[in-house]
Amino acid sequence: MLNIHNLSISFQGEYLFEDITFKLVNGDRVGLIGKNGAGKSTMLKILAGELEPDTGQIASDKDLKIGFLKQDIDFILGRTVLEESYQAFTEIKDLEAKMEKVNSELAERADYESDAYHQLMIDINDLQHQYEILGGYNYQGETEKILQGLGFKREDFNKLTDTFSGGWRMRIELAKLLLQSNDILLLDEPTNHLDIESIIWLESFLKSYPGAVAIVSHDKMFLDNVTNRTIEISLGRIYDYPKPYSQYLILREELRTQQLASQKNQQKQIEQTEKLIEKFRAKASKATMAQSLIKKLDKIERIEVDEDDNSVMTLNFPVSVTPGKVVIEAEKVSKSYGDKNVLSEVGLMVERDSKTAFVGQNGQGKSTLAKIIVGDIKYSGHLKLGHNVQIGYFAQNQAEYLDGNKTIHDTMIDAANETNRSKVRDILGSFLFRGEEVDKYVRVLSGGERNRLALAKLMLQPFNVLVMDEPTNHLDIKSKNVLKEALKRFEGTLILVSHDRDFLQGLTNKVYEFKDHKLKEYLGDIDYYLEQRNVENLREVEKRTVVKEEPKERKQQSYEDQKKLKSLNNKLSNVEAKINDIERKIKKIDKELEVNYEEVTSKDNFFNNYQQLKNDLESLMEQWETVQMQIEAFD
Repeated sequence: MLNIHNLSISFQGEYLFEDITFKLVNGDRVGLIGKNGAGKSTMLKILAGELEPDTGQIASDKDLKIGFLKQDIDFILGRTVLEESYQAFTEIKDLEAKMEKVNSELAERADYESDAYHQLMIDINDLQHQYEILGGYNYQGETEKILQGLGFKREDFNKLTDTFSGGWRMRIELAKLLLQSNDILLLDEPTNHLDIESIIWLESFLKSYPGAVAIVSHDKMFLDNVTNRTIEISLGRIYDYPKPYSQYLILREELRTQQLASQKNQQKQIEQTEKLIEKFRAKASKATMAQSLIKKLDKIERIEVDEDDNSVMTLNFPVSVTPGKVVIEAEKVSKSYGDKNVLSEVGLMVERDSKTAFVGQNGQGKSTLAKIIVGDIKYSGHLKLGHNVQIGYFAQNQAEYLDGNKTIHDTMIDAANETNRSKVRDILGSFLFRGEEVDKYVRVLSGGERNRLALAKLMLQPFNVLVMDEPTNHLDIKSKNVLKEALKRFEGTLILVSHDRDFLQGLTNKVYEFKDHKLKEYLGDIDYYLEQRNVENLREVEKRTVVKEEPKERKQQSYEDQKKLKSLNNKLSNVEAKINDIERKIKKIDKELEVNYEEVTSKDNFFNNYQQLKNDLESLMEQWETVQMQIEAFD
């Protein structure tokens, strides 16, 4: 299907990989692994035809279709979720446009007996036949099924894509790929933005996929459940085994052990031969024998042991100052997004030096509470930070805040202050950004390298409370282990949002489960929590927390109704954007009032302007409610 022969590519004079050869055939589900920056994403771009290799050839079957899910995607603004998903069906959409044009002509004409009218009838029949063959009468239902499998609800279908986060946009792009009839799927970190239910659905889909799949992922369980072959890129070479990830590790370690033993035995034989050569050289009568042994030695093919890239980042989180005994106290904290209630009067108390895990299904409020704690979003209720509390925050989409047009070095310099600016290069070196690498632009970095840079930036601020939301996304397995060990050594207070049981094990001493807008506290580590819930892993927990919605009977909507509904959804999105903008302005003013009340209130018309913002917000909330009710009337 796809043959890769002697492939090489280099950047800044150094080879990422050299003279690599392998092939992909139907039924292959390949896990492409390696440390961050080893060249995994580059390999996918070459296979997808988006990047030219320096040397080598890629031969493929005629008319081979390749679908590629990248880490970074761009959407055309103004499309709804369904409209963007339908872009997967370019041929069908073209036929729909042609059919609409012919039908319009038929409706306008009255010369029913003419040759021209007869030709239009033939054309529409041909177009309808092609439309049926391509699945034109089924693609809408198939699209909705795939979108729901990836976590979208029916009420999301007519919302604009630009109202969704990067993670949800990634799901739309994944849906488009799965809807196309591709022979090969290339997936770069497909699980990073998926909740457990969607991951399990994707696993099932890929296991029965008839073509070939190549997946870059650091999710061990996902690789074990989906793949039947592992290709590791390490130090410019590849190691290719017909086994899923965990079995591959065992197999490769066994092979290295055998290679080491064989190399040791061979070295002994070589040393013995060299001693004989030296001994025979001294005697004229044995000179011929010495020459014979030298020739024999030259012909020996030296056994090589597979090299392993053990370079890892160095990470330590120093505590700034000692805070008070209670660092966070929350009471009756609630948060809704529109009519969606996420948290309902929750309370928690976090004490100094405690290590807390937030677990539960996506959408249950884990990230929301983390953002409330760090002051990123508004809420109702009471939340108080203790004396001397300084919070360091690693957001789930932390890497998205990096400016792609800056270099690694400039990114750090801009975040540094006078006291730590001189340490920037040392910090970057400990995160494996060394020498000329610091002059790379952020836009060319892999997802894992961006996460490492975001972690490095975190080291430039003082903190004694560390809030981390899914910090292992994009990190390779060795980097995950380094981060885990650093968090174990961290002497401050830790709040960790994660789906990864392996990562959480041994890290926390308290677990909060998020379920049905509430929190439930478990005074123990993650294993104690799972034992109390009587399940083996977090996947089971998160599957059980899914609130199943009763399927609604859908009304058949006319074309005019669909247009009205789309218009209302666009209007709702615009109102929500204005609400968010005013809320940000009010929050900014509130913070300024806390710092310097007299100076802020002395400005001309301050109170009138401040009240006007609040009046505008109230008016927009009323508009939002009216439009929402109009939308619900269509259900």
